[in-house]
Amino acid sequence: MTRPTMEDVAARAGVSRALVSLVMRGSPKVSEHRRRAVQEAAKELGYHPHAMARSLASRTSNLVGVMVSDLRNTFFADVVEGMDAAAQEADLELILNTGRRSAARERTALESLLAFRPGGIILLSPVLPAAAIREAAHQCPLVMVSRSSSMSTIDTVNDDGVRGVGMAVDHLAAQGHRRIVHFDGGAAFSAAPRRKGYLAAMERHGLEPLVIPSEHTDAAGMAAVRTLLKLFPRNNFPTALVCGNDFNAIGAMSALEDAGLRVPHDVSVIGYDNSSLASLRHIALTTIDQPRIQIGRLAVDSLVERLRDGRTEPVRHRVSPVIVIRSTARPPAK
Repeated sequence: MTRPTMEDVAARAGVSRALVSLVMRGSPKVSEHRRRAVQEAAKELGYHPHAMARSLASRTSNLVGVMVSDLRNTFFADVVEGMDAAAQEADLELILNTGRRSAARERTALESLLAFRPGGIILLSPVLPAAAIREAAHQCPLVMVSRSSSMSTIDTVNDDGVRGVGMAVDHLAAQGHRRIVHFDGGAAFSAAPRRKGYLAAMERHGLEPLVIPSEHTDAAGMAAVRTLLKLFPRNNFPTALVCGNDFNAIGAMSALEDAGLRVPHDVSVIGYDNSSLASLRHIALTTIDQPRIQIGRLAVDSLVERLRDGRTEPVRHRVSPVIVIRSTARPPAK
C-alpha cells in the first residue's frame, strides 16, 4: 500500500502543500478552520509526517539527534525532559538513541543520527574518542553534556564537579567524619573533576584521602563496598562514602546492608546528581543536585543560537550544584 503524502493531504483538504506543512509544524499562522480541515484529511488518509523526509527537504533541519550514554540512569531522563521542553518551544524534534557507554557502539549510534541530517547533535556524557566527536562537529553543530571540550565547533554544558564533591566532603567533615572514602566514576569524564574536588576538600580539612576505583553504576558501587570490606576491619571501617553518582551510591547502600552495616548509623553515604531515585522515600539519599532540567534546556538553547542566531564562538556553560540533605548522612557513632 502506498504511503500517503503531504500532497495527498493537501488535495483532500483543498489547500496548498505549503499550508499542510505549516499545520504539521504546529505553526500559529494557520486559521483554525483550515487547521481542522488539514487534520481531518490527514486522519482520513492515515498520514503521519515523516521527520527524515522533512529534514532532507529543508536547508535548515528541525531535527536534533540526542545520544544518551546510559538509558538506565534516570539523571539522563531528567536532562532529556529539559531538552524536550526547550525543543518544543523552538519547534525542534528530538531523535534519541544510545551507545550503552561503549565507544564502538557510540560511534555507530552517532553515525545513525547523522544519517538523518539533523540540524544539530547533543551528546550526553559520551565516551567516544575526541577525533570522532570532532569529525561529527564538522557536519553539524554539536553540544556535549557532562564532558568538556576545547574545540571551537563544540559547545558544552557541565556542572562544577569540583565544587559539588567539595560540598559533600564539607558536609561530612562538619558532622565529625574523619574517615571519608570516595568511590570515583572510572572512565566517565565527569569523574575527574569530582575526584579533584574530593582530594582538595580532604586536604582542606586535614584528612587522609582514599579513592576507590569504581564506575557510575549500582553494580560498581556494590563492588567498591566489597573492596572496602577486604581492606578494613569492622572496628576501623570508614564512616562515610562520597559516591560518584546516585546509581553508584544506591549500589553501595545495598552492599553495606548485605554486610550488616546500617546507613547512616554505621556508614553515611552521599551521592551525586539528585536523580529521581534519590528522592524516593525508602532511599532518601543525601546528594549533590545538578539542575538537570536547566542542563537540558541549555543544551538545546546552544544549538538554537548556532542554527538560527548565527553564533560561531563556543559557549561553555557551567551550572552550580547544591547539596540536598536527606536521610543517609549523619554524625558518626561515638
